[in-house]
This record gives sequence, C-alpha cells and structure tokens, in this order.
Amino acid sequence: MKASTKISNELLSRLNGEIAAQLVSQVPLVGEVARYTIDSGGKRLRPILLLLAASSLEYQDRRAVRLAAAIEFVHTATLLHDDVVDSSVVRRGTQTANERFGNAAAVLVGDFLYSRAFQIMVDVGESRVFRIMADATNDISEGEVLQLSNVKNIELTVESYFEMIRSKTARLFEAAAMLGGIVAGGDNRVVENFGKYGAHIGTAFQIVDDILDYDGAEDQIGKKLGDDLAEGKITLPMIHALEHGSDEDVAVIQAAIFADGAADLRSVVDIFRRLDSLEYARRLAKLEVNAAEKVISGLPQSVYKDCMIELAATSLSRIK
Repeated sequence: MKASTKISNELLSRLNGEIAAQLVSQVPLVGEVARYTIDSGGKRLRPILLLLAASSLEYQDRRAVRLAAAIEFVHTATLLHDDVVDSSVVRRGTQTANERFGNAAAVLVGDFLYSRAFQIMVDVGESRVFRIMADATNDISEGEVLQLSNVKNIELTVESYFEMIRSKTARLFEAAAMLGGIVAGGDNRVVENFGKYGAHIGTAFQIVDDILDYDGAEDQIGKKLGDDLAEGKITLPMIHALEHGSDEDVAVIQAAIFADGAADLRSVVDIFRRLDSLEYARRLAKLEVNAAEKVISGLPQSVYKDCMIELAATSLSRIK
C-alpha cells in the first residue's frame, strides 16, 4: 500500500468516526436522511483536504477532525438543497434524498446540517473560523443563485463562468484548507496559501465535472450523461463551442439548450470534440492543478505534503 493511501485511509477513518459522533438528533428522520446522504459514496475531499493541511503543519488534534466533520456537513447540506433545486433523482449512482424522502425532508435536514456545522465551530472556539465559514457559506449561496440566473444564458463568458464556479464550488475547498492551517496555528501567509491551494483544486474539480457530464461514463460520474445540457447549465466546453463554432454548430447547440431535456446530446458532443472544446477545458483544469501544486511547494517535505500534491493530481485522473 502506498504511504499516501495509508495516510488518507487513516484520516478518513478518524473523520467517519467523528461524523457519526456529531450526527446526533432527537428526531429519527433527521439522522436517517443525513446519514443516507453522507454515506452515499462521497469522497470526503473537502474535509480530507483540511486534515492534510493541518497534518502538514504537524497538527493532528481532534479539533481538526471536528472542523473537518463540520465541513462535510456544510457540503452535504448544499447537496441536499441542490438536488431539490435541480429536481435530481440520482446522485453518485443512488437515489437522491429528495427522491427517497421528499423535498421537504431534504431541505429541512440540509438546514439542520448547516446549523450543526456551526455548533461544532462554536465548540472548537476559533474566532477566525467563524468569519471564514460565514463568508464561504454566503458566497456559496450567491454562487448557486448566480448559476440559476444563468440557466440557458448563451451569452455567458469564460470570466463569468469562473466567477460562478469559484463561488459555488471552489469556495468550500478554499475554506477547508484555510481552516486546517488556522487550527494548526499556521501564520497568515501559510493560511492564505492553503486557501489558494484549495481554491485551485476546487476549480479544477468543477471543470472536470463539467467535462465528464459530456465525456464520462455513467457508472463513473454516478448520474446520467448530459444532465447539465438537459438543465440548461452553461459550462466551460459549451462556452468554448459557442464562441468558436460555425453558425450551424451554434444553432445545433442552442436548439439543444432550449429543448428542455429533449436535447440531442450526441450531436452536441460531436461538435465539442471537433472544436476541441473538451480538450480546451482539460487544459484549463491542468493549469489549476499546476497552480495548486506550486502554491504549496514551500511547505516542509512530509508525507502529508505528498498527499496534498497527489490530491491535486487526482482531479485530472478522472478524465481521459
């Protein structure tokens, strides 16, 4: 077993134990819905990132594990709410909580997880944690609304796309890495660099997710291919194709966007491949990974730093 795999498994074991300990409610349905979603196959990337950042500064106290559990609760809450907004029925290859338990239960348990996360942060008692997480959750909410407002917006630019995903997705990666530095007593420069590292990784992961929606395998991504197209979400490959395609290409893509789920996915993917739109997105994801690795290059050498570099590379390993 690789040392990095052993370390990740050890951290994951501690994290899962803490999640179980913190997921306490007197209302049985709360625990049932929350455990169903948390245990549905997520990789725990954000909390593991926090634990790796803290461990790279030689800090492994339980306070870091508790904050990591809080990060996972916030992430799970966003998933519960997102699936209701998107009317999703499958996530990670399994039935979504809203499909199984109903929209009301999914939304309310999402609210519970948000509040439980902040209870944990109060218990940890680090003032900077509150500010970072308050700002992050606010930005995430704005990012979700921004994405909603840009559904079927064929004028969306690359710059606006990055603004949207940095709020919606990368922000929690950024906050998680910063919290790891803070709880470990890192100085302001280290904490800031951890934040940049997390933001780059989160951005890369979202770009790769957007690629996989058109060029992945359903058993790999845990949902139907073309969901973004069916929902009218404008992502990086589509922006590139709209900007570089012929009038005929643009007409096909626009028709698919406005087809309300009855889109010709194969024709759109063929256009993306011919215009190298998927490859364009891959190149930008690679740039984000390179930036993530560079920003932590000054950390002292350790197996935890190696794991952080490996985690960055993992985002690209999901695509061909």
